[in-house]
Amino acid sequence: MTFDVIVVGGGAAGLMCAMRTGQRGRKVLLLDHAEKVGKKILISGGGRCNFTNTDSRPEAFLSANPHFCKSALARYTQHDFIALVDKHGIAWHEKTLGQLFCDGSARQIVAMLLAECASVGVDVRTGHRITSVEKSDRFAVATDHGVFEASSVVLATGGLSIPKMGATSFAHDTARRFGLKITQTRPALVPLTLKVPEISGVSLDVVARCGKTAFREAMLFTHRGLSGPAILQISSYWQPGQEISIDLLPDIDDAAQFLKERRHARPKAELKTLLAEVMPQRLAEVLAMGDTTSLNDWRITPTGTEGYAKAEVTVGGVDTDGLSSKTMEARKVPGLYVIGEAVDVTGWLGGYNFQWAWSSGWAAGDAA
Repeated sequence: MTFDVIVVGGGAAGLMCAMRTGQRGRKVLLLDHAEKVGKKILISGGGRCNFTNTDSRPEAFLSANPHFCKSALARYTQHDFIALVDKHGIAWHEKTLGQLFCDGSARQIVAMLLAECASVGVDVRTGHRITSVEKSDRFAVATDHGVFEASSVVLATGGLSIPKMGATSFAHDTARRFGLKITQTRPALVPLTLKVPEISGVSLDVVARCGKTAFREAMLFTHRGLSGPAILQISSYWQPGQEISIDLLPDIDDAAQFLKERRHARPKAELKTLLAEVMPQRLAEVLAMGDTTSLNDWRITPTGTEGYAKAEVTVGGVDTDGLSSKTMEARKVPGLYVIGEAVDVTGWLGGYNFQWAWSSGWAAGDAA
């Protein structure tokens, strides 16, 4: 029951780390409490896994230290992961904004990682609930199937998002017990709640702004508020009480002037008819009843978010000040590594968080 390295967590980061550690000839044990590994991989991208983004770069990641992610992202890039996917003959395609998806199923990505782990002798054990991680000379990982020992332990159990998929605070709690700081966490890439017109299901292209950050993508009206890629993206930057500005007509610089010109051209047309030329009819009908001067700058203050249950990721986590950016090792606890979503590094929507999982997993796997 003794290993060189124990990787705790069989998600994207954990599988990549186990694979890389095994490639270096280390005796590796991968433990996961679920009955199968890669559960978040399997549901991502509508079951097709948005496995990376061609535009993956440090600027697309949030962290208290925006420089921390640079080393890992540079050492294992999106091109490296694409090469791995190609090596396994997995067909893929690019959607908008550099997002890469499997042509077939996300299961292919999990199978690829498991095949790579198997080829280097990684011992993968699922259905193991971990009760404690202690360290004296070596690390002792106690589970409901017995105690395992190793000289290194990698925490790869993710953040707090999607608890129904098995997400817990395990990595944060364990890191805390070893003296690592945890930055404030909150749900990210998550729908926002507020009272909006009763037009659930209506979607349109917008620019959503919060502070100096802006995203142009689709926005969706829901029963509870607003969702869609533009809103999910801006939610990572939004803080409670903050105002968000939404340009409902991003292709028209001056909506008021546009309406004035259209009224002149079509004097008998109703306002809702003119608006319906450039936006969904149901939204046009609602907006025509109110103030149309703010179409380029519709200001809202969300009441909150839909929480971790609907959040794709967690902002915040293990403070990067306590970790090496090159190896992901805890500075004050030799042999303890933290990777993936458990760390205070959060990517944009569209494959960036998977790339952080691959990159941080590789960095730790190269050192553990």
